[in-house]
Amino acid sequence: MDSMERIYSMHAKTVYGFLLTRTGNPDTAEELTQETFCRALKQVNRFRGDSSVSTWLCGIAKNVWLEYVKKAKRRNDSESVREDPGAGEAADWAAGHSLWDSYMIKWENMEILKILHSLKEPVRETMYLRLIGNLTFAQIGEIMGRSENWARVTFYRGKETIMKEVKGHERQDSM
Repeated sequence: MDSMERIYSMHAKTVYGFLLTRTGNPDTAEELTQETFCRALKQVNRFRGDSSVSTWLCGIAKNVWLEYVKKAKRRNDSESVREDPGAGEAADWAAGHSLWDSYMIKWENMEILKILHSLKEPVRETMYLRLIGNLTFAQIGEIMGRSENWARVTFYRGKETIMKEVKGHERQDSM
C-alpha cells in the first residue's frame, strides 16, 4: 500500500492532466483520476513493466474515460460530456513553459487556448498532453500509438501554428 501511495504522489498530476484534456472539466477529471488509481490498485499485478508507470496509468485512465463517455451517452445526460478535448477550464498553462517565447506568455491565455482549441487532431491532443499533462514525447507517442519522434514533430508543428497566429493577432492589434 505504501508503494501505491508513492505512485499516486508521483503520477496523479500527470493522470489528472491527461483526463482534463479529455473531459475539459476539472471536477470530472478529478473523479476519473480517483477511479483510475482505484483500478490501478486492483490491477497492479497485471503491470508487466513493458511501459513506464505513467503510460500504464494513462492507458487505464483512457479506458475509464471511454466508459464514462459511454455511460453518459446512455443516460442522455444533459451535462456537457465532450469527446472533443478542446476547450476546457485549463489553468494558466503557458506560464513556466520555456518552449514559449516571452510574447506568447504575455498574450492573454484565453486567446492562446482558443487557438489551441482550433487545431486539428492529433495536433491538439498532442499539445494538450505535453502542455497540460506534462507528458514526455515518448509517453505521448506510446499513448497515441506513434513514435517519440512523431510526437516531437507534431508538437513542434502545433507550436509553430500557435506562434504564427499570435504574431498575426499582435500585428492586427498594433494597427
